[in-house]
Amino acid sequence: MKSKITRSDSGSIAVLVTTVLVLVGMSSLFAGISRAAEKPNIVVFLADDLGYADLGCYGDEQVKTPHLDRFAEQGMRFTQFYAGAGTCSPTRSTILTGRTPYRNGVYRWIPGGSDVHLREAEVTIAELLKKAGYETCHVGKWHLNGGLTRKDQPQPDDHGYDYWFATQNNARPSHKYPRNFVRNGNQVGKLKGYAAPLIVREAIGWLEGRLGSRDLEKPFFLTVWSHEPHKPIHAAPRFRRQYSHLDDAGLRHWLGDVTQMDAAFGRLMATLKRMDAAKNTFVIVTSDNGPESRNPDKGRTRGTTGGLRGRKRDAYEGGIRVPGIVRWPGHVEPSSVSKQPAVTSDIFTTVCDIAEASLPQDRTIDGASLVPAFHGQAIERDVPLYWHNRIAKGPKIAMRSGDWKILTDEQLKDFELYNLAKDPEENNDLADERPKRFKAMKKKLRDVHRGVEREGNTSY
Repeated sequence: MKSKITRSDSGSIAVLVTTVLVLVGMSSLFAGISRAAEKPNIVVFLADDLGYADLGCYGDEQVKTPHLDRFAEQGMRFTQFYAGAGTCSPTRSTILTGRTPYRNGVYRWIPGGSDVHLREAEVTIAELLKKAGYETCHVGKWHLNGGLTRKDQPQPDDHGYDYWFATQNNARPSHKYPRNFVRNGNQVGKLKGYAAPLIVREAIGWLEGRLGSRDLEKPFFLTVWSHEPHKPIHAAPRFRRQYSHLDDAGLRHWLGDVTQMDAAFGRLMATLKRMDAAKNTFVIVTSDNGPESRNPDKGRTRGTTGGLRGRKRDAYEGGIRVPGIVRWPGHVEPSSVSKQPAVTSDIFTTVCDIAEASLPQDRTIDGASLVPAFHGQAIERDVPLYWHNRIAKGPKIAMRSGDWKILTDEQLKDFELYNLAKDPEENNDLADERPKRFKAMKKKLRDVHRGVEREGNTSY
């Protein structure tokens, strides 16, 4: 005997089927959210002209940087972290591409109106992460093209950013009330406030979904590139007052400017905590090069290298060794220290590693993943650390391999050799004392240099 399905039964079945479909859909949705949540969010915070010893956690006893000092306690502090170049634009290019500047074409700082720019053919972290399901945002200094409203040069969105708020170079007329910001291609006009707090406020608005059209279910990649403490410096009165005991007005502005940046960074980290995102967010903090001033005892532009030789632009340690701090809860031991050499091009490779994004296979990637260092293991590096800066005073090309560093001129004729483990100040040239080491380092430098120059002439 066949059973009949009544109209009421049909309705019940329809409701049941609908419910099942909804539950399946919700299950798929939650699975998607769960998978997205498994991928870490990523924040790259870059200071401008911050010297190796310009933070409390790196030995400065005068400056007040409580938020960055606390951040270092929560993560890993690198004692031998390097900028990819001794100047601004080239280092920024290494962060985004993982490639030394003479490979990616940004081998000088870029003045406003310049035709130099990061080639659109370069593959950036933002592009790779966007393909991997990330929402992407850049706030702060850009300095990778000649103008942020030009139609003939790639802009941040051409390099993978969904949302951006930036200046071409420095905040003008100073860090106070800047009027040269561009948001997604449109001039913003004069802003009330100070540079670092302004860019962090914009970043927070984007993170919370109030600015742009961010999909809050997706992981995010955020680059926050501060203008502080690059000149023209102007610290808010509340930060200068923290140094009112000092007679030097210029020094009060300098120290206040660093503290201003620190406070903005602290607000950003507090927002991640409030949004319950801190536990699943990888954050790295560093600087684009060493401190600027050749006369650090006058004016507002100061900064210290902690006794390292040279300053900004130089291939010596003071020009390229900078703070480097990483926090990644559950993966990086709090209050840990790494003495392994690392460089800003490693950010690209590390981020790709932890986000499970494939590296480009059609070009040399100079950066190495820092993930092994987080667990006390050796960083596996295919290409030695290498620098080339035409405007450096003294040696313009340098390479580090292990504890050894070799420097030379652009003609590769005059060389200097240092053991940084014993002589980080680069006072004792060992070229004559260690002939075998010197010969091997010269050969390796020439090989690396030729490879960089050859690839730098290739258009992708």
